[in-house]
Order: sequence, then structure tokens, then C-alpha cells
Amino acid sequence: MPQSPAEPNAEYFLDLIRKSKRGKFKVYIGMSAGVGKTFRMLQEAHTLLRHGVNVKIGFIETHRRAETHALLAGLPMVPHRTVFYRGKELEEMDVQAILNLHPEVVIVDELAHTNIHGSKNEKRWQDVLDILDAGINVISAVNIQHLESLNEEVFNITGIEVKETVPDSLLQQANEVVNIDLTADELITRLKEGKIYDKSKVETALANFFQAEKILQLRELALKEVASQVERKVETEIVQKVGLRPERFLACISSNHEIARKILRKTARLASYYQGKWCVLYVQTDREDTDKIGLAAQRHLINNFKLATELGGEVIRVKNNDVVQGIFEIVQKQNSTTICIGKPHDSFWKNITGSSLFTKLLQKVSDKDIDLIVIS
Repeated sequence: MPQSPAEPNAEYFLDLIRKSKRGKFKVYIGMSAGVGKTFRMLQEAHTLLRHGVNVKIGFIETHRRAETHALLAGLPMVPHRTVFYRGKELEEMDVQAILNLHPEVVIVDELAHTNIHGSKNEKRWQDVLDILDAGINVISAVNIQHLESLNEEVFNITGIEVKETVPDSLLQQANEVVNIDLTADELITRLKEGKIYDKSKVETALANFFQAEKILQLRELALKEVASQVERKVETEIVQKVGLRPERFLACISSNHEIARKILRKTARLASYYQGKWCVLYVQTDREDTDKIGLAAQRHLINNFKLATELGGEVIRVKNNDVVQGIFEIVQKQNSTTICIGKPHDSFWKNITGSSLFTKLLQKVSDKDIDLIVIS
């Protein structure tokens, strides 16, 4: 039977209903530990409570900071779930208890936290999605260094590899993103006063993470991220009203691990900025059959596909000995507006394609309305 014109409209309306039933999501973001994200969340919880809102503390981490800990007084808390792991008694947020109690608002700290092995979800941010899907509003917090697409940039600034991250797509789902900002001098003063870490750890912190030039760079990242969130909201409204073309990004990767991760993270940020969709494409030639590349390369490919999914991208794998043709076919199928590739390494690409992939790809899209971005 032909589809009735009313059916797509019914689906659209159903989608609106589902979205309206979903909880609202507010995220406090900061440049580092100690700027006051948890403090601000607890202050907001008290304000909501005074206004008769059913608010509960799902999980909070005060790090024994006296001023922050004092704000817990009078706030209703959802008891934590006790878990025994490797001979230790540990506590986790009790997601099921929150769902059963169904408060109007729940406060959930440490968004990038990794749950104890055996929990329903691997990450706390996944717990938050479950809570939002149940129609409960969530107020949470995260540091800028935990944003997945900024992982390498943060490492270049601090020299520290952040293991616990949240996908950029999570912030895109937030209804409100608020930056908690301090100057570098204010943050260092708080550190020296023992308001961030125990005084025995202050000198070590000052010599490592809490250096003025590092804090300034992280502060810039946080400010830019929140500003781009506002821009995205404005641009989304304009796109919907004016009918501008939606951006669709295609990240092309090979089995080269390090280059691939950079392409994925930068493409994810571009897609996030332009509120566009993106996917990652791996064109497998006969030379890159699973029995012809090493186990390490295969493992890296799988990890990169997982990273792409976590960043909100769709993974596409095709077999084609003509890499450029394989890319172009997917570009047409996906209606891609932008192709993202790694910086040309002619010797590598010539080994696979017989000529420069970059040159062939450039010729292929030269007369099309398609942008080609080369990521260094």
C-alpha cells in the first residue's frame, strides 16, 4: 500500500511527544578541578528545594572541601549502591533507586566517571542518559579536559593523558551548558589555601597541572566550548527557518592508528560545531585484508570504530581496491558535504592506491559542491 501523506506527520508528532517527555539536561563545565562546579550545583539544589521542587542528590563528590561539604546539609540524598570489587567495599550511584523515586530533578556529579565492573553501564554519563529517558531532569558537571574530541589537545597542554572522557554528542544533548569561570590567579590562590586539595598535595599540583600557562589554555578551551554551544543553538534555529543545507561530514581513515584518531576527533568537533551528522569510512583494499595486516593494526581499527561511535559517528566499512572510488560512492550515498582526510603522506597512499590519493580525490570533487578538509 502507498504511504499516506499523514503518516510522516504522525511520526514527526510522535517524535515531538517523546522529546517532550525526556528530562531536561543542564551541564556545568569548567577548566579544571576546584573552579566550583559542585559548589554551584549544590547551591542550585538548595534554591530548587526552597521553591518546592522535588530535587535529590544522586551522586556528589565534595573531595572533602569544607565549604562544598557544608552545602550537603538539608539536601535529600538517594542512598548509594554498595558494591564489593576486588576485596573492597565501594559505592556507586544507584540508578534504579533514582528511577523508582522519580524526583523532578537529580544532581549527578563526575559525569566522566567509570562505573565499577559489573554495573549496567560502563560510564556514568550513560546512567545519566537512562535517567533523562525516564523523564527526570538532570544537573551535572564535567571538566573540559574530559571532552573526548579535546583529548589530544589537552595532552599537548598538560602532558597528562585523560583516560575518562565523555563524547561530544552528550553536550549537544544538553539544554543548557554553563561555564564556571575563574582566572588563573584565583584558581591558584584557592589551591594554595587548601580549598582544592589537601595542603600536602599543593606543591606537587603547582609544579604539574596547576601552572598559570596551562590553566589559561584550558580556560580558553572551556570558554570556546560554551560559546560554540550558544552559536550552535542559534545556527540550528536559522537552519530550520531558512532551510540551509545540513552539513554531513565523512571522515576517511586507514589502518594507521594515530592519524585515524586525530581525524576522528577533529571531524567530530567540526560536526558538533555545525550541528551536522558525520560518519567514518574505512575502505579496505586487498592489501589490507585481515590476513595481511597485523593483529595490532586490526585491534587499532576496532578501537577506532568504537571511538567513532562514542563520538556520535556512524561507522561504514567497504571493500574496494580503488580507494578514491570507494570514498566517492559513499559520499554520494550519504550526501556528504565535507570529506575529512589525513595530511597526505604520498609514500603511504601510493603503496595502497598506486598514486597520490589526495590528488585523485581532489580531481574527483573539483566540480562538485563538496569540501575537502586535510587534517594535519
